[in-house]
Amino acid sequence: MTSSYPWWWLALPLLLLLPIWWHRQKRQRLDAQFLATARFLAAAAPQQLRVWQWRDRLLLLVRCLLLVALIAWLAVTVLPWRGDTVLVDAGADQAWAARQIADAGMDGARRIDLPPDALAWLRHNDRNWRAGARLLIVAREGQIGMPARAPQFGHAVELRVQAAPNVPPAPATSPVSHRVALSAVPERVQAWRALFAAFDQAGDGAQRYVIAGAPVAATELIVWDTPALAPPADWRAPHWWLGAGNDKTWPELSKATTITINGITLRHADSPRGRLWTSAAFPPQDAETARALYEAWRLLAAAPAPAYPAPSHKFDVASAVADAKPAYWIAWLLLALFLLERSLTHARRS
Repeated sequence: MTSSYPWWWLALPLLLLLPIWWHRQKRQRLDAQFLATARFLAAAAPQQLRVWQWRDRLLLLVRCLLLVALIAWLAVTVLPWRGDTVLVDAGADQAWAARQIADAGMDGARRIDLPPDALAWLRHNDRNWRAGARLLIVAREGQIGMPARAPQFGHAVELRVQAAPNVPPAPATSPVSHRVALSAVPERVQAWRALFAAFDQAGDGAQRYVIAGAPVAATELIVWDTPALAPPADWRAPHWWLGAGNDKTWPELSKATTITINGITLRHADSPRGRLWTSAAFPPQDAETARALYEAWRLLAAAPAPAYPAPSHKFDVASAVADAKPAYWIAWLLLALFLLERSLTHARRS
């Protein structure tokens, strides 16, 4: 079963044509045209034509707005069609989920699959549930992130979370390889290779940097430290490290953004070939600068922290949300338009 909410608005153009047609019908006038009365012509009755006139346009506009407000009020008061509902995580233990549903007394409630970002989805579709409907969410731990602020709902919502099983730590895996394409002037090639050799040793050897002379499809970083030459047109990579003196080769650097991380000042700009990075520290000349550059690059490449998993919780009906429902302010708008329409009608007759 799906909501019929949109069908009200599909009928809106047809419903608006009816009062416009009726308004014009009520304001028709007769236009009589007298014919010639020469004695040698046969007698003819006067011809009367019905002429439509656009009068009382403000009254017509108010009546159309009144009809639109009435349709909107019906849409938010009559159409809520969902009753008690259980949102079930498909990956949760079925026996555990059945116990939670029975414990909440919602065996007869309709069940739907847990949507992504369930709390935000419920907040957005809260109007589809009838007054007094209850909602139960049963999900595994970590499937629903805890929002920064407790969401407010117009219905009672309960979240029940299945605790994650204790999983032994995974065995150590082989180091992650990162492909780097290096092109530098001869006097700085050794410094760049020493830098990535130091990167290999950092972080308990969990990362390995594989250096090549040209990029491939899996290349993550291109080091271009040959200011006198432009790179080949087919070179592409997510990130580029550019040595000093490349500003003329890369016009995008004229609008570069400057950031300082861990004492390393970096300039970056986006280009069709990838994101460009340059710094006066390229390539580092000592171990301390190399360590600072490694930490800065690690912070830039860090993945965002996952959302904190939401625990089991009961969300009570928020009175502020109930008072802010569209039905309330649309009803006041409907009353105001009705009084205005009656006033205009009375003023036209007097």
